[in-house]
Amino acid sequence: MQRITCRPRKDWEKTVEAQGLIFHHTPRGVYWNESAYYRFGAKEVDVLEAATNEVQRLCLEAGQHIIDQNRFAELGIPEKAVPLITWAWDAEPPAIYGRLDLACDGRNPPKLLEYNADTPTSLLEAAVVQWYWLQDCFPRADQFNSIHERLIAKWKDLHACLTGAPLYFAHVEDREAEDLMTVSYLRDTAEQAGLGTAGIVMEHVGWNQEAREFRDLSEQPIRSVFKLYPWEWIVWEEFGDHVLETYREMQWIEPIWKMMWSNKGLLAILWELFPNHPNLLEAHLRQPGGLTDYVRKPLLSREGANITYLSKGTAIETEGDYGEEGFVYQAIGPVPELSGNRAVIGSWIIDGEAGGMGVREADGPITDNLSRFVPHMFD
Repeated sequence: MQRITCRPRKDWEKTVEAQGLIFHHTPRGVYWNESAYYRFGAKEVDVLEAATNEVQRLCLEAGQHIIDQNRFAELGIPEKAVPLITWAWDAEPPAIYGRLDLACDGRNPPKLLEYNADTPTSLLEAAVVQWYWLQDCFPRADQFNSIHERLIAKWKDLHACLTGAPLYFAHVEDREAEDLMTVSYLRDTAEQAGLGTAGIVMEHVGWNQEAREFRDLSEQPIRSVFKLYPWEWIVWEEFGDHVLETYREMQWIEPIWKMMWSNKGLLAILWELFPNHPNLLEAHLRQPGGLTDYVRKPLLSREGANITYLSKGTAIETEGDYGEEGFVYQAIGPVPELSGNRAVIGSWIIDGEAGGMGVREADGPITDNLSRFVPHMFD
């Protein structure tokens, strides 16, 4: 794994905008950073793919354990959601995608930092934009990236099991452009698979009390919906009570059982079930005496909020609105620092299997929503 500097393409901003990447700069500077790229060897990619599939297998076992041992309260999951999580786990409604964040320094086995299982973003960048960058800059090289093809194949599989048409794609109206990009891209892949789709913002999903169903602004029933909106928000809202009431009659993607995997408490349960596994970091739901250097994460934090990174007696903290739900304490992972950049691998799970990766880099040890995306290649 090498970080190599290079010259950006001429008019690269217009190029990536044409591919849908409207979020290429942030208040901090460049988000899509093609003044560098990460180069991997083919064996390194094989290791990352195998580690991704292995962690997915471990998570399946952990999910069953959480259900069998009724550990929902430890994860801050409300009791009212438990019957539906259990039902959905057994019924296996459609689950499309997720992203494992991995620490990989090329010397140690890849280590799981967290699982963005419910509402992961940076998808368009990984699936499309870096692929076209590769064709323009290194057409003879390869890239760990079959995300686009796998997404279309998965949507095709859902033709027979989706409840009603169209399939709605929903996001929050005032969220960052990154959410709009992710939803628009997923909707495009669904349409390429032959599904009828419609766009809607979450604020416009209405409830018809008499019919006991959700409707759009035209009073058309909503039977199937992909929502880029976290389950941990939904279940605590008044809107969420209606979702729970009618969950078995609708198709919500991702399914509600993803609450078990998008919760940072999963990291502690994985370590408890598989201690010293080469792809896991030590993690606990309570501060352990033996861990002097660690990362403290809220169970439900997002985008690097409310993180405490404690190393050699020095703490780095981020602000945010999370933490009341509890914390997980995780050992510091082997995140490489290359030319002052800390690189984290985002390894994508599509339909339950590894499908490609993207690299995010930060100036410090905490990756957040403004951290840079850098393309990769391997040979």
